[in-house]
Amino acid sequence: MPELPEVETVRRGLAPTMEGALLVRAELRRPDLRFPFPDNFSASVSGRRIVSLSRRAKYLMIDLEGGDVIIAHLGMSGSFRIEAGDDPAAPGKFHHPRGKDEKHDHVIFHLNGRSGPARVIYNDPRRFGFMDLARRDGIADHIFFRDLGQEPTGNALDAAYLARRFAGKAQPVKAALLDQRIVAGLGNIYVCEALWRSELSPSRPAGSLVDKRGHAKQGLVALTQAIREVIADAIAAGGSSLKDHIQADGSLGYFQHSFSVYDREGETCRKPGCGGTVARIVHAGRSTFYCPRCQK
Repeated sequence: MPELPEVETVRRGLAPTMEGALLVRAELRRPDLRFPFPDNFSASVSGRRIVSLSRRAKYLMIDLEGGDVIIAHLGMSGSFRIEAGDDPAAPGKFHHPRGKDEKHDHVIFHLNGRSGPARVIYNDPRRFGFMDLARRDGIADHIFFRDLGQEPTGNALDAAYLARRFAGKAQPVKAALLDQRIVAGLGNIYVCEALWRSELSPSRPAGSLVDKRGHAKQGLVALTQAIREVIADAIAAGGSSLKDHIQADGSLGYFQHSFSVYDREGETCRKPGCGGTVARIVHAGRSTFYCPRCQK
């Protein structure tokens, strides 16, 4: 499943082509993805100018003139590519490869922008992604957004906030961090990375990071900082790769540095002086990677 930095990288890659462009026509090549498209979706968005692209959690949001918003989720295998003249590009090279077979091109946005005609194509082999249409002025109450927690990129995510949400919780801190009602957009990879950076075991009860007065213990302060830093590092890496590391096939790189702990089972811990071995356990069906020696 694409995580927040991947979606943000896609947004940054699409924005120069889509923002300000006229959405001449939305071509739907099937009636549904994970869910059916909204009634009259193509007719409702065609002929409208794209005002801006934004992101909330793992959702890409395409604002149109008139106050409507296209909400897009990449699911497990969704990706966008841009076709403009002889310069194709695919924003976001994911940790798990994306499909490129044209038989899985399910949505095509035909655009007329500052640089002329272009096509933005949504490809999704497993069809677990989806698109919806909503009003911007009611977005906070939309079913996808009304229960979301704080973004891991803003100042609102601090140790005091997590202390309030973790107090009394016996569930593992890994599970608590994956709860989108607590932190919006934080996924499995970066939870593993943040817990490793803050030297906390993924199995540790979330409530153990809060003292009897409801205040954050030092471990939770460190975890909060690690969350913000790992997401910022991933977004920054994606941003620089968009600008500086265009591959030979025209695709755009994503998060070029390797992970510190995720997907490194059996390897030596990268923390200086640790010497432990990365282990893999399963929480709620999700692989969790950590170092039993330095993460307590």
